[in-house]
Amino acid sequence: MSSQSLQEEPKSGTGVTADPDLDWLSIEDDEEIRWASTPHKYSLVPALVVGVPLSLVLVGIPIVVASYLQYKNTNYVVTNKGLYSKRGILSRDVKQIGFEKVQNISYSQSAVGSSLGYGSVEVSTAGGSGVELQFRSIPDPASVQELIARAIDARQRDGADGDGDADDVLAEILVELRAIRSAVTGEEARIDAETPTATGEDAGSERSAPEGAHEDR
Repeated sequence: MSSQSLQEEPKSGTGVTADPDLDWLSIEDDEEIRWASTPHKYSLVPALVVGVPLSLVLVGIPIVVASYLQYKNTNYVVTNKGLYSKRGILSRDVKQIGFEKVQNISYSQSAVGSSLGYGSVEVSTAGGSGVELQFRSIPDPASVQELIARAIDARQRDGADGDGDADDVLAEILVELRAIRSAVTGEEARIDAETPTATGEDAGSERSAPEGAHEDR
């Protein structure tokens, strides 16, 4: 699976996975699916190797059936905002991690998985203890890890651009506030310059009083 194909919405009939059932998935209106998959079909090989010979004594049949049902009922999804996984045959276990919480992404492949083209992607979160989410036995895990890393980088760049826009708006508000303050301060200074002081008025009154008193005498 190429990096370009990972950018497209999931398509059925890939040949290495079952058609993903996404009825369980609930995403936001502006959230887009970038990749979705079930485990690689070759991940059933170990169960078949063990289960088929044991099926002669009926022990292997439950092993094969359980592995197949788990394969069909496990879905992994990457959107432009986060990661989702769904497991469970009778019950349903759904996990979701937003990209803002992702601390580390790694992938691993066993010798069998490497030869058959599948592996696992492990996701750790900030403040979490160990691996919080795992995409098990998926095709081309290296490309999926790269897709997740690019999606996280894109989200961080968008967040940085948003912070820059907020800083620009704040700077404009501060400039306007300074202009208003300067205008108010200048107006107050002009009013103070045009208004006589109370001390000058009192002094004038005191000088005129003795003259009036002299005329009375």
